[in-house]
Amino acid sequence: MPDSVSPRTVNLPLSGNVTQAINPWRWVFDWAGSNFSLINVNLGRSSDPDLEQEILTEVGSYGRQLGRMGEAMQVLVDKLDRSTLDKAERHAIEAFEVQLREIDRLKKRRR
Repeated sequence: MPDSVSPRTVNLPLSGNVTQAINPWRWVFDWAGSNFSLINVNLGRSSDPDLEQEILTEVGSYGRQLGRMGEAMQVLVDKLDRSTLDKAERHAIEAFEVQLREIDRLKKRRR
């Protein structure tokens, strides 16, 4: 085929590019439902697990939710008059800020 002619892709109806995850573990364990896997993480009891799943799906993961709370808390901490705090309270604020800085460092390293 000459260089000036480009190959054509022909897709029949209901065909085209398809992306499919191939997970052989799912084939083996699908009969057990979605609660069976080699690694299960139980994040605790929930009074309304369906609502919790909806929140995770539509609002954000636990990490995203905690990240937003951390950002909001940092705003309040920045406005805090630390001279009114005792040693234990200052330590709690400093430990919180260290944790936020470490999270930020890991996020930047990931980007």
